[in-house]
Formats: sequence, C-alpha cells, structure tokens
Amino acid sequence: MMHAIAAVNVQEPPVASQPIGYRLVRHLARLLVGLFYRRVEVVGIEHVPACGPVILAANHQNALVDPMLLLATIPRRVVPIAKAPLFRHPLIAPFLRLAGAIPVYRRIDVGSNPARNREMFRAAIARLREAGTVLIFPEGLSQPEPVLMPLHTGAARMLLSAETAAAGALGVTLLPVGLLFHELGAFRTGWALVLVGEPVPTEDCIALYRNVPDTAVRRLTDRLAEALRRLIIEANDRQTLRLLHVVESLWREEFQEATRDAATQTELIRRVMRAYQYLMPREPQRIESVRAQVERYAKALELMGMTGRQLAQSYPPGVVFRYAIREGLPLLLGLPLALLGIANHVIPYQLTARVVLLLRPSPDSEATTKIATGALLYPLCWIAQGWLAWHIGGGWMLGAFVGSLVPTGFFALTWRERLDRMRQEARGFFQFLMNRNLRDRLHARRRALMNELTALASLVPESVLAGQSDEVSR
Repeated sequence: MMHAIAAVNVQEPPVASQPIGYRLVRHLARLLVGLFYRRVEVVGIEHVPACGPVILAANHQNALVDPMLLLATIPRRVVPIAKAPLFRHPLIAPFLRLAGAIPVYRRIDVGSNPARNREMFRAAIARLREAGTVLIFPEGLSQPEPVLMPLHTGAARMLLSAETAAAGALGVTLLPVGLLFHELGAFRTGWALVLVGEPVPTEDCIALYRNVPDTAVRRLTDRLAEALRRLIIEANDRQTLRLLHVVESLWREEFQEATRDAATQTELIRRVMRAYQYLMPREPQRIESVRAQVERYAKALELMGMTGRQLAQSYPPGVVFRYAIREGLPLLLGLPLALLGIANHVIPYQLTARVVLLLRPSPDSEATTKIATGALLYPLCWIAQGWLAWHIGGGWMLGAFVGSLVPTGFFALTWRERLDRMRQEARGFFQFLMNRNLRDRLHARRRALMNELTALASLVPESVLAGQSDEVSR
C-alpha cells in the first residue's frame, strides 16, 4: 500500500527536461506533420492533466501519422504502443526506440508471439506507475474508412490491472482522443484535427474488476468506444463523408457568420451526419434525391475547377483590380527567390512523387509513405546537390547552397500556395466572364439545394442534432 501511495506522488518531468532522444523525435514529428498538413489544430488540450498517469486511447485512420500527430501536440512525454514488426524496420525502429515505444505482439503479424504481450503489459504498467503517458490505438489496426472498428480490450485491461496492483491508488486517467483528417493523404491541401475528450469514468469498473474482471473490462471498453464515437465523424463510406463535407461547406458559405476553424466545421459535419442517419429510414426518397443533387453540384464545381466560396462571391471590376494588385505584386516580386527554392528542391520532390506512385500505398498509409519517402530522399538529394555545388564552385557555392535550403524552401512553399489560390480565383472569374449565365444557373441550383436541406433539417429534433438522443438509430 505504501508503494502505491508513493507512485501517486511521482510527477513526470516536463517535456523540456526529457531525454534528448525523445525531444529529437518530438521535434521531428512536429516538423513533418506541420509541413505535410496545411493546418493542424488541437481542441480540448485542457483535458490532459499536468501530472499523474494517463492512457491516451485514439482512433486509428492514418498509420504512423497518428502517433506522430500525438507526439507533436500532446504536452507530455507520450510512450506509444506499436506493433512489433515496426521494431525490425531499418528506418522506423531507431525512432521508436528513441521515443521509448513498447512493442505489442498481434496475432495478425507474421512471426509474432501474442504470449509476449505479458511483457507489453508489464512495461506499460511500469510506465503508468512512474506517472507516465501511454498511447494506445485500441482498434488494433489502421484503416481508412470513416468508422470506428470494434475495440480490443487492451486499454481497459492495462488500466484496471495497474489500478488493482496499486490498490486503486494510482489514479490513472483514461483520455479518449479523436483524430480527424480532411484529405488525409494530400500534401499541403488537407488538415488534421486532434480532439481530446473528457476523461472516461473508471471508478466503478476498478471496483468491479476485483470480483468480476471480464465484466469490468468489457464495460470500460464499451464506455471508451462510446466516448471515441462522440469525438469522431462516422459515415458509411468515404464517399458519404466527402458529401458531408460538401453539405457542411454549403451551409457555412450560406451563413457567412459561421467560423472556419476545423473544430466548428467538424461539429457541423457531425450534426449533418446525425440528421442523415435520422432521416434515412424516415424519408428515404427525399434523402436519396438530395444526395444525388449534392453529388451533381459537387461534380459541376469540380469540372469547372471552382469552389462554393467562389460561387458565393461577386467580381466587380474594382474588387478584381485590387485583388490582382494585392496578390499578384507579391508573387511577381517573390518570383526570383521562389524559383531558387524550387530549383533547390525540385529533384527530391519529383523523386518522392514517383517512388510513392510506384509503391501504390493504401489510403490509410499514403501520408506515412509520402513522409517516410521524403524524409529519406530529400537529405540524400541535398547531399548529392551539395557535392555538385562544391565540385563546380568550391566552398562558397556549397555554403550558399546549404544556407539557402531552408529559407528558400519555405518561401517557395508559401509562394506556390499563394499562386494556386490566385489561379483558382482567376479561373472562377474567367468562367463567369465567359459565360455570364453560368453563375445564375449554379446559384439557382445551390438555392434549391439549400431550401431542401433547410426543410429536411427542420424535421430533425435538436436533441438528435446535438447527439443527446438515441433516436438516430430508431
């Protein structure tokens, strides 16, 4: 008992005082995730306790990017539980060891011995007794579909075993974490959102575990699954999820006072999904008709290379002129530096794209493959380019090349994104200029769609939209 009380008083050192290997992995994860996604947002970080043992339990849609995202955003040292074959991977294994990761032995992995999971539980519980933070993906595998797979019981057994061994004095916090991505495998066009939920209640399960362990484990696992479902967006398939994003954009663009942050967008998509699930058995013909209209509307915009936001805008000559000056002048002035950045990085960029194309990764591992391939090829290409610069111009050219790599690379990235935005706006302007009836026709289609969506939304009780009712499944 005295040992259990002592464990409660242990406080994990802050991230800044953690081993240099872990800090290296954390900084690298932040760099790579921040480079790959246009936007990374974290909501609910206040739910992460400053001290004490924590189990982070997250959904798993994006292979190795998921743990990287949590290493980068959670303000504590996170010890991931990773599948054992990764510890034999020549590129990944060193970083797993620097992060202090713990191997798990899954039945589906060739050559794994699940009996060795006793070692995994011992290591994880020891970390919890030191007031550490353990990361686990209770689905047991990564898959790209927007649905939560049945949870394994590992997170519940880990917590209940640790608390039982300490006579319930550890105070382990079980935190559900929802990971959401928009265009999860697209470089610089997608975004990532980390939603940290409120702690899952565990006290009754800890008490029950002493007498009926299987029931306690199942109850806590079910409770965790329910908490994760409240955080993520579940849809029947990726096409349905894409259409939900289209409806969310329609609604947000129609009511321009709505904020554009990822958390607000996600909550609106959840409300749309709940309405869809509620109405599908009650108004199947109307729902199928609206779904077809949304698909046609999205296809029309895609064929013209436009967005709904452009459709909502007007293009008077004065606005167009000011926009052209405001956006075009920086592009023109920054062109020489952008060209230098593109020249410095075009070879590894193109090589990475071609290697990824040859590898044909699955949708859930596309981002991981791109990041891992780029992390390997970019330094190799830079070394070769540096040698060539030294061979041609000596030390001064090598120094100029090395010194320009980072600043010109970031500048070229932002310059290219500005160019893409301006190109898209120009495409919309010229589409409307060449076909003056086009905007009116699209507006009429959009207005009819919004009228039907509004009428359908009025049929759904607010308690269903807010997720406070079980009527959705009835």
